[in-house]
Amino acid sequence: MNWKRNLFFIWISQFLTMLGMSSIVPFLPLFIRELGVTGVEETASWSGWVFAGPFFISLFMTPLWGSLGDKYGRKIISIRAVLGLGIAQILIGLAQSPTQLLVFRFIQGGLSGFSPAAMAMVAANTPEEKNSYALGLLQTATATGTVIGPLIGGVLADMVGYRTVFFIVASLLIITGIFFAIYVKEEKRSVSGQKRFTLLENAKFIFSKKELRYIIYLILLTSFAFAFIRPIFVLFVEDILTTQKFFTTITGVLYGISGFFTAIAAPLWGKYAQKNGIRIVIIYASVLTGMMYFLHVIVPDAYLLAPVRALLGFGYGGLLPVMFAAISSYTPENRKSGVMGLGSSAQILGNMIGPSLSGISVALAGIKFPFLVSGLTFIIMIIIGIKLKKGQ
Repeated sequence: MNWKRNLFFIWISQFLTMLGMSSIVPFLPLFIRELGVTGVEETASWSGWVFAGPFFISLFMTPLWGSLGDKYGRKIISIRAVLGLGIAQILIGLAQSPTQLLVFRFIQGGLSGFSPAAMAMVAANTPEEKNSYALGLLQTATATGTVIGPLIGGVLADMVGYRTVFFIVASLLIITGIFFAIYVKEEKRSVSGQKRFTLLENAKFIFSKKELRYIIYLILLTSFAFAFIRPIFVLFVEDILTTQKFFTTITGVLYGISGFFTAIAAPLWGKYAQKNGIRIVIIYASVLTGMMYFLHVIVPDAYLLAPVRALLGFGYGGLLPVMFAAISSYTPENRKSGVMGLGSSAQILGNMIGPSLSGISVALAGIKFPFLVSGLTFIIMIIIGIKLKKGQ
């Protein structure tokens, strides 16, 4: 089997999936308002739960889908996941109340899991010596889709309305599932003779190694800090925007700017980490990202946010990609999948906790307070990063 050809088609599928799923981010809180929620605090609270909803379910379902993928094949699980996401978007587009929307987001979390399945498939069907390259390339599909998606979603929301965007995304995901089924091939590999570690054994291994333990904490905190802002960002932009014309488009552009610079920065930080160690990259990137979150509090106009969002994205590019590469470097080959899976679980947990608390923080201290919380989170990360072994 030509693994490069397979990687190409999986890359396209990952890109289209992330483009579709990220396109709804700029206006989801506004859709909640359209469903009858009034007031900034109530909208922020519902937004937090709606953003967190899928992660409550996927935290538990992702390991199950992973096990089923090992047993029945990762291709069928990948197809199930992307088609499941498409069905969930149709349901979300039909929601008539915030409660229905939350239930449908829960369903999305139960049916999702495309990215972990695709990543596992790439790892299993690529020669071992090319694994790092292939997985790194797949991450560019995620980054690129995340850059373009919010911009397209913001423009479409202004042009055709929120509900129509959900149906467009659903169509895109269903087409992606069909594309994946036709063009992606799966090679069955024998795993006889390889010890398979349990979830508990891998967890014990992580906590027995100081560096791995710190990296898991950092992944959790990074995910929490970014997810903490996601439900309220559009409300924050609305608060400081001088005009409501092309509102969702402007929000999408601000999302896209940070994503664009994340995609540019990730390989640059990666090269710097190879020469100087991950410790210094995590410290520098955390300092930069934390500073940019603090600047959100004092920026008086949405248009002045553009350079702040650019530097924020640049800093973020030195965090999660470097952290997952660190997990790989600290972990023996026969444990990589299981330990990487627990790293993904830490990321999901952060994505779940952050939005859940975001709305509460707005109710307590106002729309700018979450940016202070995220900035302080990165200060904590700097302290943890300093404790990492020098030269690593």
